[in-house]
Amino acid sequence: FLKLTAVAGAALAASIVPKPTLAIPSKNKPKHRYTMVIDLAGCIGCEACTVACKVEHNLPITSPKELARRIQWTEVSFKEKGEYPYVKIGLNPRPCMHCENPPCVTVCPVGATYQDKDRGLVLQRYERCIGCRYCALACPYSARYFNWSKPDYGGRLMEEALNPDPHPQVKKRYQGIIEKCTFCVERLDRLEAKAEKEGRPLTDEELHLVCTCVNTCMGRARHFGDLNDPNSTVSKLARSGRAFHLMEDLGTEPKVIYLREA
Repeated sequence: FLKLTAVAGAALAASIVPKPTLAIPSKNKPKHRYTMVIDLAGCIGCEACTVACKVEHNLPITSPKELARRIQWTEVSFKEKGEYPYVKIGLNPRPCMHCENPPCVTVCPVGATYQDKDRGLVLQRYERCIGCRYCALACPYSARYFNWSKPDYGGRLMEEALNPDPHPQVKKRYQGIIEKCTFCVERLDRLEAKAEKEGRPLTDEELHLVCTCVNTCMGRARHFGDLNDPNSTVSKLARSGRAFHLMEDLGTEPKVIYLREA
């Protein structure tokens, strides 16, 4: 009896050992695992990524009086580290993490927030969203935004100058719903359709050009690709000793991987 108990206890203990952060069991492995790697040593805090994302996805320009209700699918936060005279500005570029275990999907009562199982993307069905904001509260990365007012895609003078023709291939959002970074899924959809029509797989070079924030990064700090491809740029960077996730202890398993500065 004692031997059987010991064996059963060992089996139970083995079954609850947490899996490695960057690994997925082969039986649950999706067709693609699109991932973004951000090298903190390359980020210069210019916020070109933030501006490009706003233009690409028709995000309204926010006045200084509305900063608390701004919508920024990707942004860079600044934090002072160290003490005078050795103060250093720490940078934290942050898009949606597109978690493997997204808490926002779990709490959505109407299925408006869902996970694309074939690609691992966490996306939003705008037409189903009821604006309860459970997902925004559940997201530990503060990566979701509520439309407090009717989005203005060009009515203001400043917006007319910067973005006179809203991107026609990006879905429109409206007042009272949640929105967030999509890893430029509309661009990804077009690229995948093109590759399928030509009967070939996507190349690492093509995937690198999908996300607008990656294309405009002046420090070449951002990279996008398929983590399921062991030879992709993101896979090689993910194996670096500098790689880490934000809030790894939460078990969300983000698909945004950071590289430490040193």
